[in-house]
Amino acid sequence: MFRRVFNTIVEQCISESLVKGEGFAIDASLIRADASQQRASDRPIDWGSQETQSLAVKEYLAALDEQSDLNRPQKSVSLTDPMSQWSGAKGPAEFYYSTNYLIDVENNIVIDVEASPSTLKLEVATTRTMINRVEENHGLLPERLMGDTAYGAAANLDYLVNEKDIEPHIPVWDKSKRNDGTLSVSDFKWDETTNEYRCPQDKPLRHRWRNYKPDESGITKSNTMAYRSRQSDCKDCPLKQRCCPNTATRKIARSIYEDSRTVARNIVDSPAYEKSCRERKKVEMCFAHMKRQLQFTRLRLRGMSSANDEFLLVACAHNLKKLASMRGPLEPVIG
Repeated sequence: MFRRVFNTIVEQCISESLVKGEGFAIDASLIRADASQQRASDRPIDWGSQETQSLAVKEYLAALDEQSDLNRPQKSVSLTDPMSQWSGAKGPAEFYYSTNYLIDVENNIVIDVEASPSTLKLEVATTRTMINRVEENHGLLPERLMGDTAYGAAANLDYLVNEKDIEPHIPVWDKSKRNDGTLSVSDFKWDETTNEYRCPQDKPLRHRWRNYKPDESGITKSNTMAYRSRQSDCKDCPLKQRCCPNTATRKIARSIYEDSRTVARNIVDSPAYEKSCRERKKVEMCFAHMKRQLQFTRLRLRGMSSANDEFLLVACAHNLKKLASMRGPLEPVIG
């Protein structure tokens, strides 16, 4: 019901031309759960019989049984709201949920909202959920999506580029840069035609130096493919101490989504990205309004579904205020 109310308000904003649909921004904000840190455990828990379990506990146990993305390891589990996440990101550790916003940057209208536990992986996973839902409910698909580095995960960028044809105005999540004086991945040249890297000494790094069985793809669990040099090339190389001082050969892990990462890197280097950086901050303004003006800093209810209801109601209030302020006073009805 709350989702239908929210969608109706969004449709009203669209009909009033407050939504341009060209650029969306995405981000998440922590909201304290209605859970006390004294009522928590880091050991196996006996949740009792199903008849005595609360709705929040039933939702949590259902997620465990279904092996869904919501089933994730936790250092400390709340006994009253186990789906909430123990986090110290905002100071002293407490239990939190994340409210994820997808806004249209033209007038800061919240296009979609989704609750999630406060973990980076689950926050990023809402990108797919909200983009698909907005396209289905409102027929909107932005030309570009703005977000911070957290949304620059390789799989997320590939979803935007190849599945939705959306420009990712998002910094790439990249940990390949080395700060110990040795050569980084950027010092190696990628050759698309030969499917290999070339080191500064023009020696190849290949994914396969011998024939593998047809069913061996070589893709790791982290969705990367390893490219290695030959030991004979590295043995007497003058750059060995700067390249691979502790190993016989150099290895580079290349993401299977590297082409999408390259698209994002090229956008970051373009003049249009500067504008996106400014517009991306508008979603943070929405969170500031939520916490300061609407005084929404803590949940009143427990469980993921209840958190989602509260987040939807807050987003409804935000959009209604924006609609009222931008539309202006209504004309009096005569007769």
